[in-house]
Amino acid sequence: MKLEGVKVVDLSVFLPGPYLTMAMADHGADVVKVEPPGEGDPGRQIGVSDGPTTVFFRNVNRGKKSVVLDLKSEAGRETLYRLCDAADVFVESYRPGVMQRLGFDWETLSARNPRLVYCSISAFGQDGPYRDVPAHDIATEAYAGVLSITHGRDGVPAMPGLATADILSSLNALAGVVMALYRREKTGRGDRIDVSMQHATLAGLPNVLGPAMAGLPQPDPKHERTTGGSAFYQVYDTADGRHLVLGGQEIKFVRNLLGRLDRLDLVPLCERGPGAHQAPVIEFLRGVFRQRTLAEWMAWFEGMDVSAAPVNTLREALDDPNARAQGLVLTDEHGREHIAPVVRFTLEPARPVLREPGLDEHHSIVDGD
Repeated sequence: MKLEGVKVVDLSVFLPGPYLTMAMADHGADVVKVEPPGEGDPGRQIGVSDGPTTVFFRNVNRGKKSVVLDLKSEAGRETLYRLCDAADVFVESYRPGVMQRLGFDWETLSARNPRLVYCSISAFGQDGPYRDVPAHDIATEAYAGVLSITHGRDGVPAMPGLATADILSSLNALAGVVMALYRREKTGRGDRIDVSMQHATLAGLPNVLGPAMAGLPQPDPKHERTTGGSAFYQVYDTADGRHLVLGGQEIKFVRNLLGRLDRLDLVPLCERGPGAHQAPVIEFLRGVFRQRTLAEWMAWFEGMDVSAAPVNTLREALDDPNARAQGLVLTDEHGREHIAPVVRFTLEPARPVLREPGLDEHHSIVDGD
């Protein structure tokens, strides 16, 4: 596997850091999860359980080893220093300043182990006026402007269903770690990686920042290309209280659908691009889609060259025929489900260990050191 032989010390908790290190574990890295005394990673208690831990915890911590260390004690700190001295990667997600107070900042660890790749994920980065401000995903999404363009039909900012800031920061951090490891092969030196959730989220808006960067007023989401201003990038109600989406604005899709509905007269409105002028098309399609159930519409779309999709429930998403056919969902020996590694290699595929560690299960790896 690609990361076999890479040793990772993981001090992160919740979602961004653990998601990163699990991806590394899936591809062969030896990840030691260092947890605080007591309950360990708070993720162990978040959400529902279908085994020894919560589903949330196992979804971001499979394949790792767990060691509990009290970093306020001399013995705990000395043990962590030894782990870091032998590590390739160090990942932490504490508020800026915490690692320095404990003696595990970049300067200290890199002086002991110059090859170490040190990765910090935080809400607002290691410097700047917000460095000490507490925040989780939704707050950084709000600062990054995401919620200002994520509205419900009432025009009010809506709660996002995806932890965008957490996942974007995690994936950017993963890319940074891999780049640093690659560069180390040439220089022999590790590097310091500072990933801000606010920055990662702001960088995830290249397709919607146009008006702001061009000096124009804040756009109205319901008139913009990907947030409600297009009839063919829109959510529609169906007769059974379900929903479907049209997800492709290319004019060929517009002609195919409106032609089948005998309303080619509406095509010119779509050819003008997104905006308030598409309201008649949206209202027409709303009336049409309310006439049949979701299942009936999906059958109706079969064979058509139109981008349409059902709004699946979470269970339907896991059971989706394409997801199952491609092996996106894995099942362990206890019948518990796991999401398969996203990156697929042909020659060295991932071999995820479909088991999360018990708290301090692997303390023997540091006993006697």
